[in-house]
Amino acid sequence: MNFSSDNIQLFLAVLDRGSFSAAARALQRVPSAVSMAIGNLEAELGYALFERGSREVRATAQALALEPHARLIAEQLGLLQVHALELSQGLESRLTLAVAPDIDHRPLLAAIATLGERFALLDIELLSAPQEEALHLLDSGRADLCLAFAGLQVDARRGFQHIGMESLVATLAPTHPALREGRIEYLEDLIKVRQILVRSRDLPLLDPRALIGATHWTTDSFDLALQMVEAGLGWGDLPLARVAPLIASGRLVRLAFRNTRNELQLPVHAFWRKQQPLRQAARLLIEQLAAR
Repeated sequence: MNFSSDNIQLFLAVLDRGSFSAAARALQRVPSAVSMAIGNLEAELGYALFERGSREVRATAQALALEPHARLIAEQLGLLQVHALELSQGLESRLTLAVAPDIDHRPLLAAIATLGERFALLDIELLSAPQEEALHLLDSGRADLCLAFAGLQVDARRGFQHIGMESLVATLAPTHPALREGRIEYLEDLIKVRQILVRSRDLPLLDPRALIGATHWTTDSFDLALQMVEAGLGWGDLPLARVAPLIASGRLVRLAFRNTRNELQLPVHAFWRKQQPLRQAARLLIEQLAAR
């Protein structure tokens, strides 16, 4: 026979409360209806689920074997009912985020963990792409939100919320010849050293603040860019939150300049399309990020 949501609820209520009458009170039914429903279920199964006493019932071995599966199904049904209600109240079924790879992802991961607890059936997709490509994913409708650095100009098509600051620091491998030979004393000395950039393969670089070196090698992967810098192929303006452990361990060097501080602080924004109103999960995520 097929279990239904109703007789699973009855079965668990009797298990938890130890009697038909207590289960009936919890379910706001009459005891005879609960007793009859359990009897019908037992008849269809072909074995007893409960041993009857004068006032109480005791679960049989078969009932205890079915219990974990019944609880799992009941929990999933509860989540389904909650999610169905939330969808009727404006919750999206899927939330896609495009994230620039050179920002600290820890606040985002903490925020979506909270979001996952609040909306257990919400499908979340994270797309990592260089700044220009992440914004293109947003503008094209592929992503619902974009986390990226604030640009030099405001795009009227996008709404945004400031969610934090990111510090970029010029770093170099300790084995790089320019460092060993003492050729980097001032910021402008970096112009003569190859720069490693994270940028889109197809879209133009919109923010010239990232470009200092006269020669540069590019990749669309932050992890690969980090490995290139660590291998001594060039210097990189990298997020301090991501490279601090490598600097502390001596695998990378944070350069020191005589004429300025080695730190570029950039605001990080959450962007969305103005023509696509924010729905429930997206709004809550932005609120959590802005509050951190």
